[in-house]
Amino acid sequence: MASGLVGSEILKIAAEIRARSQKGRKICNLTVGDFAPTEFPIPAALCDRVVAALRAGETNYPPASGVQELREAVSRFYARELGLDYAASSILIAGGARPLIYGTYRALVDPGDRVVYPVPSWNNNHYCHMVGATPVELKCGPESLFLPTRDALIKALPGARLVCINSPLNPTGTAIDAEALRQISIAIVEENERRKSTGERPVFLMYDHIYWMLCVDGVQHVTPPKLVPEIAPYTVFVDGISKAFAATGLRVGWSAGPVDVIERMSALLGHVGAWAPRAEQVATVALLDDPAGIADYLRTFRPAVNARLGALHAGFEQMRGEGLPVRSLPPMGAIYLTVQIAAMGKTTAAGAALRTNEDVRGYLLEAAEFGVVPFQAFGYPGDEGWFRLSVGAVSEADIAAALPRVAGALRALK
Repeated sequence: MASGLVGSEILKIAAEIRARSQKGRKICNLTVGDFAPTEFPIPAALCDRVVAALRAGETNYPPASGVQELREAVSRFYARELGLDYAASSILIAGGARPLIYGTYRALVDPGDRVVYPVPSWNNNHYCHMVGATPVELKCGPESLFLPTRDALIKALPGARLVCINSPLNPTGTAIDAEALRQISIAIVEENERRKSTGERPVFLMYDHIYWMLCVDGVQHVTPPKLVPEIAPYTVFVDGISKAFAATGLRVGWSAGPVDVIERMSALLGHVGAWAPRAEQVATVALLDDPAGIADYLRTFRPAVNARLGALHAGFEQMRGEGLPVRSLPPMGAIYLTVQIAAMGKTTAAGAALRTNEDVRGYLLEAAEFGVVPFQAFGYPGDEGWFRLSVGAVSEADIAAALPRVAGALRALK
């Protein structure tokens, strides 16, 4: 299994950019789904509380399921912010979202079980490989904002054990709308009602909404149980502080779901020690219990993210208006923008033909010092020119300086 596990294409690209930067190249790096602390620091109060917890001696092992006070704080947070009713016993704390995604797969999916997920999406192919699942990939296009539709999902539901949905979506920055999610949730409930009569195991929904607090103005975040309460026994949430508070390195994530599933996930993750650090857990309690502090932080953080997304979107749409082969989907959430750069079939000034997304990516990095990630890194097949642009590590000035370089590089193509 390990020898067949494919490495991260994003990390490979990031390493290439780092090497160029070390040689003095000034790259507009839109590749990493992370935050530069110089651009987006964590909340000051959260930092102070981590330090205070360490000084208070919160340095030993946390409980395998998470510090009880934090599980209770997540329960209050979900009730207050999302209208969701999850007791502390239904909540599991872990070292960020990744162990929780793996724990969901490992607890629910046996070798050979079918896992349904859209492409592009983040890492589902790798998790399927690790647990020996049979992947059922739903290719989604711009007409559905790269998100799954009810009709496509219904065709894939028979025999499925797990459905994976992420909204707002990494890599596209698009968000599922209420009606689409309602219809998908109803389909899963109906499938499980049918299975009760046959003795089949139910199909579960893993709903990864780690970016939900970063929806742009006018986009409403929705959750399956609020739309269709009957799906709650089959839904496992994945969430945490990593994205909403630029706290990727603090490694505090949580799942909320059926108690029996949560207990099994806790047992699995406890054996590999995938716990969030105790001091960070203690500090997160006060963070989640401070709605005024959260609002104050998001009042500056979210507009700063959206300003970068908006600047990129406007810049590419201006290029499109000038007749260059690009288009951009309006940002809806997260820290990502979807851009199509359809330069395949063109030739550089040096005579090199651009045939693939990778060719275009390499050309933009060399000619415009502009780093992007092709959708192939997220399982999307075909060279249609789709790329993810991530704004967490760049300034507005970086973007303003880079857009003319990109336009110039595209104009230079023949």
